[in-house]
Amino acid sequence: MGEKTWALSLFFIFACLSNVYGNVHSYDHQLRKLQAFTAEIASRDSISPFPSPSPTRFSPSPSSPSVITVTPSPKVYHVTSYGADPTGKLDSTQAILQAISDALEGPSNGFLMQGISNLGGAQINLEGGNYLISQPLQFPIVSRGNLMIHGGTLKASDDFPRDGYLLDLSTSSSNGPEFLFEFITLRDLLLDANFRGGGIQVINSLRTSIDNCYITHFTTNGIIAKGGHETYIRNSFLGQHITAGGDKGERNFSGTAINLAGNDNSVTDVVIFSAEIGVIVSGQANLLSGIHCYNKATGFGGTGIYLKLPGLTQTRIVDSYLDYTGIVAEDPVQLTISNTFFLGDGFVKLKSINGVVNGVNIVDNMFSGSNKGIDIVQLDQSNGPFKTIEQVVVDRNNVKGMNLKGTIGSGVVEGNGTSWTMDFNPILVFPNLIKHVQYTFFPSGNVFVNHALRNISNNKVIVESNVQVPARVLVTVDQGK
Repeated sequence: MGEKTWALSLFFIFACLSNVYGNVHSYDHQLRKLQAFTAEIASRDSISPFPSPSPTRFSPSPSSPSVITVTPSPKVYHVTSYGADPTGKLDSTQAILQAISDALEGPSNGFLMQGISNLGGAQINLEGGNYLISQPLQFPIVSRGNLMIHGGTLKASDDFPRDGYLLDLSTSSSNGPEFLFEFITLRDLLLDANFRGGGIQVINSLRTSIDNCYITHFTTNGIIAKGGHETYIRNSFLGQHITAGGDKGERNFSGTAINLAGNDNSVTDVVIFSAEIGVIVSGQANLLSGIHCYNKATGFGGTGIYLKLPGLTQTRIVDSYLDYTGIVAEDPVQLTISNTFFLGDGFVKLKSINGVVNGVNIVDNMFSGSNKGIDIVQLDQSNGPFKTIEQVVVDRNNVKGMNLKGTIGSGVVEGNGTSWTMDFNPILVFPNLIKHVQYTFFPSGNVFVNHALRNISNNKVIVESNVQVPARVLVTVDQGK
């Protein structure tokens, strides 16, 4: 029974009961309640339950008991309503661009950052479809925020521009605002660049979220975040070629999975399964956590994480997994690498540009190799030696099948004579650098001799006594103090 029929039947029952009992007061009361209820039913029937692509004015039918005019404010823009083809056979570029444009021009509720309109959580719904794209989906309007694109696959066509990005949060204007967008969310997307360009570009934006995305077949960058602040990339998978490791074409991998050319970004719980460089960082104060890099192996010329901001690194790499690849840091200043696992002879390389390394902690990591004599921490001084070395700690790392290196070392030397020499070159990171020495002299028997630290050059510690004596000398050195 429909709601209207049910309401009229109920009205008839109440009317009969009132006649039977003669209760006029009760009849009037029930009549008023039923009139309000039927008006509510009519009001609900006059509004479509499905959002339309653009705001539409609805009018009730002539038979409605009252005239109600409703102007809904839809927040969900379904791309198929604009003609996008979810089968991926036809070009859907213009349809999706129109949906994006309508969403950006949709109703707003105040502002986020000054000048950025709050779209109230508007959504562009890809409805689980596959869409062929022939040009970048560049946002046509700037100064907007609180918008989501989600739930589908975008694939570049064979004539997609080779320098373009499937989703492009940028502007072609040369005089745009300081921040173009804020709180844009890209979620639950598969982006296939079809070896024609990149996946996502975010320029001068605030608080962008890229979540649960799969980005593949890029030739430039899977994701690039340039300028702005706080692009958060999480729970995502990136790879130029779809592989699960051991790919025969690994030597030919190219491109960069994630390019952070800005400040205060975070990459968390991300897998990079193929690219020449996994993550390249050229901005300050970035956090990389829970990253599994098994892109092109170091032995083939690849790099897991490349820190390319000499003298102002300010980056933390924690709880990650470098799988047959490693980390390169140029002139690192304020860098932490900790609780990370390096497999397959992966190592950390400190590369001299202006000869500065300051405030670096490489601690509490695990290294596993193949007994080829590879050092866990290496120096690249091809551009010149490191000259300024301050507050560097390489310690508490555990090693299997590789050479342990650190800035702190200890050892024991025994002999019968007047001189005891301890060579720390096999374990210290920096050549000819010892800033602090502690030693303990244990002569045999009851003899008492004078002894002193005589030399610490070339990473060798020499302790001498005034008379010949059998003795045991314990030495601890530190390059970082």
